[in-house]
Amino acid sequence: MALLNYQQSGEGENLVLIHGLFGSLENLNMVAKTLSQHFCVTNLDVRNHGFSFHENNMAYPDLAQDVIDTLAHLNIDSTHILGHSMGGKIAMQVALDFPDKINKLIVADISPVEYPQHHNQIISGLQSIDLSTITNRKQADEQLAQYVEDIGVRQFLLRNLHKVADKLAFKCNLSFIAQCYPQIIKGYQGSHVFQKPTLFIKGGDSDYITEQHRPIIRQLFPHSKAKVIQGTGHWLHAEKTSVFNNTVIRFLNQST
Repeated sequence: MALLNYQQSGEGENLVLIHGLFGSLENLNMVAKTLSQHFCVTNLDVRNHGFSFHENNMAYPDLAQDVIDTLAHLNIDSTHILGHSMGGKIAMQVALDFPDKINKLIVADISPVEYPQHHNQIISGLQSIDLSTITNRKQADEQLAQYVEDIGVRQFLLRNLHKVADKLAFKCNLSFIAQCYPQIIKGYQGSHVFQKPTLFIKGGDSDYITEQHRPIIRQLFPHSKAKVIQGTGHWLHAEKTSVFNNTVIRFLNQST
């Protein structure tokens, strides 16, 4: 049984954080820092990301089992769980498959549906970076820019680079992520229902959660509600961190 890489901070009720595709636990540090003043926060690296183990399989039931195995290792019997994007799909899978382990669920800007393949250009761009010829992120950025126009997205993606024996390498397993991408875009495949409090937080300018998703959300999460953070896109927790964090804290502190 392989365990996920994690960082823990704070004390109080347990709260697990799960990042999105091509991310790592570092992406949610700005969330963890504030929330650890109120909760015992466990911030995870998903398999094939950050410093977690690599395996050529990213089916959501297995990603959820990774979380459960890591919680068992940490002697965490029950917890709140928050996931962003792909991490939100993992968090939903955990809540649906292991409802006795989850107290409240928070899903940041994702729905339990299948999405079109819209990361192909990013994957091609990352695969095009010639690690044998570059020595810094600026050179990597110049190569990636031929595929990804948005500098903010490139900066996010290039956080995956780190030095290993004086050479740049990817922390994430790019090959496995590319091969598993058809699994990553999948929606929820099961028939369970999560009957506990759930909050979907949507970026006002993002189209990852739409009106068309409402029936499946209500079906799977009958006790869910939604909060829209205006003036934010898909990376809403980074764009309006204090608003996002306060939204999470209010929801988790509400009595049920």
